[in-house]
Amino acid sequence: MKLSLPKALAVGAAVVLSLGLAACSGSANASSDGDSTTSASAGTFAKDSSTLVFGVVPDTVNTQSNYQPIADYIAKITGKKVEYRESSDYTALIQAAIAGQVDVASFSGFTYVTATNGGAKLTPFASIITKEGQEPGYYSEAIVPQNSSITSLDGFKGKKVCFVDPSSTSGYLFPSYNLLEAKIDPTTDVTPVFAGKHDASALKVSQGAECDAGFAEDSAVDAQPGLKVIAKTMVPGAPMVFSNTLPDAIKKDLSDKLSNVTIADIQKAGIKNADSQGFKDTFFAFSPVDDKYYDQIRDICKVTKATQCEAQ
Repeated sequence: MKLSLPKALAVGAAVVLSLGLAACSGSANASSDGDSTTSASAGTFAKDSSTLVFGVVPDTVNTQSNYQPIADYIAKITGKKVEYRESSDYTALIQAAIAGQVDVASFSGFTYVTATNGGAKLTPFASIITKEGQEPGYYSEAIVPQNSSITSLDGFKGKKVCFVDPSSTSGYLFPSYNLLEAKIDPTTDVTPVFAGKHDASALKVSQGAECDAGFAEDSAVDAQPGLKVIAKTMVPGAPMVFSNTLPDAIKKDLSDKLSNVTIADIQKAGIKNADSQGFKDTFFAFSPVDDKYYDQIRDICKVTKATQCEAQ
């Protein structure tokens, strides 16, 4: 059930459709307002020089409401219009990044590594922390229905197991690694079910029909009643990235003004919905990270031999 990235990633029409970029008449190498942006000093944009395209992976049904305040804050600190673009799935965001169709993005760690392996020119500069005093990172949790007799990963063998997406860090890569450590092949010793989003995986497991067990990130598990956590693993925090092709001034604004911002800063800036409960539950602050921070994912890629890790 491993999913290979398409070979002609940078030219796939599905990228344009799934990320809603059909209206982007400019290329990744020139702005659509007619100004030349091919020099290193001027930089290049996914759409045009007045717009930043903000790509996001579809973690939950509430992804947009959780990320819109961040998009609005990026607009405020850069002076650019920010277009929020939630991809149809994880692979679509990877493809869009490789094709130069996003300027700023919130990836999972695995999708970031996959995208850069495929040629995307990206720099991670921050990761979300959800509570004061935390370090970047969150838990991948192995879950079963509340009344299940399964008490460890050993019990997953032969069962219908919910994963999130083949390119999800906490919903597939780390679960695959942990299953292999338990001597269970995640492709042949279980029946994989890809739910698409973390909350969907948690829901399906709680219902106990489509999935006997599964995996999801901790926030989705906490929000879903009827579950029992039987194992969990800390994974590297999801990175905010910018395209290396952006002008240096924009990259500096993002690094300097966003990598340490807190929810209080965003609220003080008057950003709409920054005081909503959904945003408070998912965001406390950004913390700076760099590419080396994701070496753990590269190491796990070597162990799992996940097809998604391979450069295409």
